[in-house]
Amino acid sequence: MSQITIQCRLIANESTRRQLWELMAQKNTPLINELLERVGQHPDFLTWRQNGKLPPGLIKQLYESLKTDPRYAGQPSRFYMSAIALVNYIYKSWFALMKRLQYQLEGKTRWLEMLKSDAELVETSGVTLETLRHQATEILTQLTAQPDSPKPKNTGKKAKKPKASESDRTQSHSLFAAYRQSEDTLTRSAIAYLLKNGCKLTDKEEDPEKFAKRRRRVEIQIQRLTEQLTARMPKGRDLTNAQWLETLAIASTTVPETEAQAKSWQDRLLKQSSAVPFPVTYETNEDLTWFKNTSNRLCVKFNGLSEHSFQIYCDQRQILWFERFLEDQQIKRASKNQHSSSLFTLRTGRIAWQEGEGKGEPWNLHRLTLYCTVDTRLWTAEGTEQVKEEKAAEIAKVLTKAKEKGNLNENQQAFIQRKSSTLTRINNPFPRPSKPLYQGQPHILVGVSLGLEKPATVAVVDAIASQALTYRSVKQLLGKNYHLLNRQRQEKQRNSQQRRSAQKQAAYNHFGESELGEYVDRLLAKEIVAIAQTYQASSIVLPKLGDMREIVQSEIQALAEQKCPEYLEGQRNYAKQYRVSIHQWSYGRLIECIKSQAAKIGIAIEEGQQPVRGSPQEKAREMAIASYQSRAKI
Repeated sequence: MSQITIQCRLIANESTRRQLWELMAQKNTPLINELLERVGQHPDFLTWRQNGKLPPGLIKQLYESLKTDPRYAGQPSRFYMSAIALVNYIYKSWFALMKRLQYQLEGKTRWLEMLKSDAELVETSGVTLETLRHQATEILTQLTAQPDSPKPKNTGKKAKKPKASESDRTQSHSLFAAYRQSEDTLTRSAIAYLLKNGCKLTDKEEDPEKFAKRRRRVEIQIQRLTEQLTARMPKGRDLTNAQWLETLAIASTTVPETEAQAKSWQDRLLKQSSAVPFPVTYETNEDLTWFKNTSNRLCVKFNGLSEHSFQIYCDQRQILWFERFLEDQQIKRASKNQHSSSLFTLRTGRIAWQEGEGKGEPWNLHRLTLYCTVDTRLWTAEGTEQVKEEKAAEIAKVLTKAKEKGNLNENQQAFIQRKSSTLTRINNPFPRPSKPLYQGQPHILVGVSLGLEKPATVAVVDAIASQALTYRSVKQLLGKNYHLLNRQRQEKQRNSQQRRSAQKQAAYNHFGESELGEYVDRLLAKEIVAIAQTYQASSIVLPKLGDMREIVQSEIQALAEQKCPEYLEGQRNYAKQYRVSIHQWSYGRLIECIKSQAAKIGIAIEEGQQPVRGSPQEKAREMAIASYQSRAKI
């Protein structure tokens, strides 16, 4: 992905800020809240959840029934379109999350059914442990003898053996498939024995205590996944704190019937509601009009708010982007629309409020911000040519399909005419500076593994040779700035201690953190991209982190139960202290920084499954090799 997001502050007079706040907070956000609630209360919602998507046009239909409501009337049309798009996006993300959690829950449940102690497997199979091991040996021998792929021709060179981790993954997948297909009790028990021991045979006696801990860890994972699947529906933003006051009134006058109900009340009261409304998105780049005022200050106007203008305030690193937006529009106007806006550097814009501190009117207290998504390829002539070819091929394909239908009506003919006109304008590119495109070697990849103690570890891998060219630890990546990492850790622990002390005294406990962590993320991302450039890597492989939180939390909970087997309060305190003692990094923020830096250069980003076992260097190397191998399969 070659798109990045930049931002700036929007400065306007008080009356403009007040009107915009009232539109967003009193009309647009309540409309979004209403749409979210109506979707969740629809009688067909469970069917949609099983399908993992909403019917096309559903949100627009619900909006049509609400647009005449005086509570939501009087908004610009772009505000309505933004609300529809945002609700669609929220439920699309929520359905995807529920689908992933359900998939994980089903897998964990199947694994828990298979995960039995040696004594249980012996009892189930009705044979001795030695017989069970002998059966497991036969299964493993048959599995090893089966070729996974056609043998390569003899070229006179000695073939390299697969890595142990690669072999283990292949064997485990084959064993899981064989377990599902087999109905023989002895065979299933032998396969479960192999999977439990990492696809290997062992003569050691099983430690009942370690097995109980391992099984309990899986049970905790299932419990947490079940709780997340039954969590509340997507809800909007309560800017008036009405729900919080209602919960407070109930909790202060009613005795909770169950512990779960008491916890739900506590969660609602402790949750800090958002103080700013939902953002408004402009998905068409021509909805923003750029110009300079009499003071030569760059300004912008928005479609639907054309009577108001906003001045742009940003740093020197980003002002060039905003000046490019103005330049693109000026070139198009000067050529009398002979250029296409589909080649504008700006792709979309989003107006949002950032929370401020203090007291006063919200439009004076909070800061108005504009987020702009840009395509970095459109900065140069070579990148623009690349985008132009992609768009031209796409339009030509649409035109070919449309003309093949024959007997076109007026609307279809008008559509073909518009597309043909767009194709003509696309072939008239914008004058832009020349810069050679980044060219990496396809077999060189940079794997980045993430962890608790070590936020980032890098391995530069030659995938053809299946070996690492070099490694970089977090200390080597930061170099002389490594002390900032320790400072950020100390700051996080200090804030946690202050927050805990404040909570005991029922005092204000929402302590903000400095931007040191974000600065360290940018340093790491910059160095990772620089290493990729040095070795001419074709892509940077980043891990998928969907399961990491659950794995860490389950391990901590299982350890707490082992330390305090019968004392629930002791388990909670131990788990809390352990979480404080380890370093928790904002991995999502670090990944976004890497993606942003790589997009500026033109380095591709790939995602891979980070291995659970091994050192950080081995995890990074294996992830990069697996990503390269997945290319060949595609």
